[in-house]
Amino acid sequence: MEILLETERLRLRRFTLADADHLFALDNDPEVMRYLNGGVLTPRHVVEEAILPSFMQVDPARPAFGFWAAELKVTGEFVGWFSLRPLPENLHHAALGYRLVRAFWGRGLATEGVRALIHKGFTELGLARVVATTYEHNLASRRVMEKVGMVLVRRFRLTVEDLQAADTFHTDEVEVWDGDDVEYAIDSYVN
Repeated sequence: MEILLETERLRLRRFTLADADHLFALDNDPEVMRYLNGGVLTPRHVVEEAILPSFMQVDPARPAFGFWAAELKVTGEFVGWFSLRPLPENLHHAALGYRLVRAFWGRGLATEGVRALIHKGFTELGLARVVATTYEHNLASRRVMEKVGMVLVRRFRLTVEDLQAADTFHTDEVEVWDGDDVEYAIDSYVN
């Protein structure tokens, strides 16, 4: 098992085929998916044929980037996932993402994982900036970003075409949100 990092309570490891059931359950909780695609559930074949294979891909040139399964160190229980992906327009900037099983919301685990990934990005990966986006009404996600020192840098509205090009896997059911998306960022203090 390839481990990216460990925190006080979490272990972030590479995804394996054995994670298909975890991802299916996560993406089939309407509350988890509420601010991602309006609560639309993800079919099992999409998880197995598209999402999990993409999460398992590793760039040999930058193996610390990608998607990481998060589990509790003590029990090994699947908590969700975190991602850190370089932005194509600037390889010293990366996009951070996360999704947690609802049973683990409100315990500070998202903040713990995000803080650890940002620290790794700045101290080990040479990143100058880490960004994260969320829907403006997703206050819990915004609080996570603010707790780790990220600041609001812009508001934007995705078009139907933007949403269809995103990793929603629900292009036939996508509608434009009634609000904006927001982007937060944190810059490295190391020059």
